[in-house]
Amino acid sequence: MESARPVFYVSDGTGITAETIGHSLLTQFSGVRFSSDRLPFVDTPEKAKEAAERIRAAGAARGLRPIVVNSCVDPNLNILLAESGALMLDVFAPFIAPLEQELGRSREAQIGRAHGIVDFDIYHQRINAMNYALTHDDGVKPDYSDADVILVAVSRAGKTPTCVYLALQHGVKAANYPLTPEDLEGERLPARLRQYRGKLFGLTIDPQRLHQIRQERRPDSRYAQLDTCKREVAQAETMLRREGIELLSTTNASIEEIASRVMKHLGINREMY
Repeated sequence: MESARPVFYVSDGTGITAETIGHSLLTQFSGVRFSSDRLPFVDTPEKAKEAAERIRAAGAARGLRPIVVNSCVDPNLNILLAESGALMLDVFAPFIAPLEQELGRSREAQIGRAHGIVDFDIYHQRINAMNYALTHDDGVKPDYSDADVILVAVSRAGKTPTCVYLALQHGVKAANYPLTPEDLEGERLPARLRQYRGKLFGLTIDPQRLHQIRQERRPDSRYAQLDTCKREVAQAETMLRREGIELLSTTNASIEEIASRVMKHLGINREMY
């Protein structure tokens, strides 16, 4: 089997920007195997030299030229990283020159600015949204008057991680409600949700995948049986479609995609940067 090509996401900050862009690029090449690693906070010449040596060693071990997806803003650090011999992909390079020309001014290359706290109001909005998601998880608090969105689905269909992502990434107050066997037998939207119909968004999942997830949580239980999963998913989908609630499968969707679709459908537009 062909060795996996080493890929490094290198940044003078958290590395999230480089990794997000790099991952999106690499998924376009489904026939190639990659082995990725994130190198955050490479913000001094010494750290850049250490990173370059690590990248060079990985290439030598695999017998393949490494790929570096880089979001360091200091050109001197980039020169040192390039000494690794890797293919260098600077995530900012294609955009800086056109922006400088359009705006009539040069950029101010400041390390770590992309993920700095620019606005404390926005920061607190995210924290408050996160607290809201945690206190309104799995129907713990039935009062959803302050919610921006309420995710509705059977247990373990992806409600909680999506709520957390919506809170941290977009400052959205997201609650979730798990459809219980009693709710599903009723065949109608639970009474406590009806007044919030405009905030509801339904999630579903392939029963086989749901079985695998539940089996990891509660092995060999009735809750995790495939027949139980098939029945609950079918009942939930029938209920939500009958009630006119938008429905999205989480089986092969990333949290980012789920969150984007939820916000688009409900008309939520948050500028968090």
